[in-house]
Amino acid sequence: MNSTADVWAKVLSLMEADMAATTINTWFDDAFAVAMDEDRFILCSPSEFKREIIKGRYLPAIANALKELFSAPFEVVVVSQEEAGRYQKKTAADDFLPGSEEYTFERFVVGSSNKFAHAAALAVADAPGKSYNPLFIYGESGLGKTHLLYAIAHTIHAAHPDYRIVYIRGDAFTNEMVQAIREHRNQEFREKFRSADVFLMDDVQFIAGRESSQEEMFHTFNTLYEAGRQIVFTADRPPKEMLRLDDRLRTRFEWGLPVDIQPPDYETRMAIIKNKAIRRGMELPEPVLQYIAENITSNVRQIEGTVNRLLAFQNIMGEKVNVDTVTRAVRDMFRDKAEFLPSPDVIIEEVGKFYGIDSAALRGQGRTRNTALARQIAMYEIRRMTNLSLEDIGREFENRDHSTVLHSINRVEKLIRQDPELAEIIKDINANINARYE
Repeated sequence: MNSTADVWAKVLSLMEADMAATTINTWFDDAFAVAMDEDRFILCSPSEFKREIIKGRYLPAIANALKELFSAPFEVVVVSQEEAGRYQKKTAADDFLPGSEEYTFERFVVGSSNKFAHAAALAVADAPGKSYNPLFIYGESGLGKTHLLYAIAHTIHAAHPDYRIVYIRGDAFTNEMVQAIREHRNQEFREKFRSADVFLMDDVQFIAGRESSQEEMFHTFNTLYEAGRQIVFTADRPPKEMLRLDDRLRTRFEWGLPVDIQPPDYETRMAIIKNKAIRRGMELPEPVLQYIAENITSNVRQIEGTVNRLLAFQNIMGEKVNVDTVTRAVRDMFRDKAEFLPSPDVIIEEVGKFYGIDSAALRGQGRTRNTALARQIAMYEIRRMTNLSLEDIGREFENRDHSTVLHSINRVEKLIRQDPELAEIIKDINANINARYE
């Protein structure tokens, strides 16, 4: 596995290009890497004399080598052997995937709908790279896929603090790759992901249909898999249903173990509500538990939002929690679908983001094939997801008349029936729009 020791070996190799071998041997012969995190590298030198020389002369060289490896600035800290143990314990616990600390296996409520996925994730966390590689977890939004991904990361990190664990979303992978190409940092981008001990990608469906992203993922996957590194993906659908995914990637995603998560059943919903309420210092009466479990049936994230609202009502309003309180606290969660309408601005922005076209160009008069299709899709989505009339939609696109809007909508509907790939694109855009309102 790639460890801090491997990183230090690469740093020394890079430094040898600018330093004499005798310099390396004299000052770094007994130095060793203790730990590293997102922006800090801890080096131990047992000799006080050598530590002072390294601090006074060679910190910039070490930092430059790290930046060359990871394309990011690092603070280099040189410690004594006595300090090394304490420092390693401290850095192992600090600053790892901040904001995800509560997403552990202990806090994941297991039920019949997610039991298999939970067991597979736990097996991967206990023996990374040994079984179920890759693990592919799929299911609808808000069911706990990201929770399991973070739980895997935290469990492996606790057992192997020196492992490089990389977590990224599918859309962020694409964005980072584009940025790296613009800045001529292709090699640094590849090194970041291909040197990982554990590679976790959330919402991998967002790379489907993106030729360059899929090509990069293909080579990244092969590098990691052949080195025995653990790979875990999540998605909103199984690989076989990703119609825009390259066949060679689809095959690789299915090499290991695809597992699904279904919406929680009534008993699991009750357990989730109790669990989340207790963690927030609330004890909900049985009728309240039943009311929430009966009305919020498909999304764990909404259940958590309900408990948070109840806590706010209790703290701010000083009210006793009962069914009436629940009804008022989560009224918007039970509204008709019409009350959750996304704005045209959001729809246009998300369609433009998917196609790499800014909102102004999408609203404008540009007639390139890519822009024209994206504009028609935006009109179709606004018509489907809002209550705007054809005339209102036309006004969003520099006052186009209603017949133009109608033609665009009819064309997209026809294309969807004829082209399964475009249907997949619409599905991905819908997911992005809906994610803005979760």
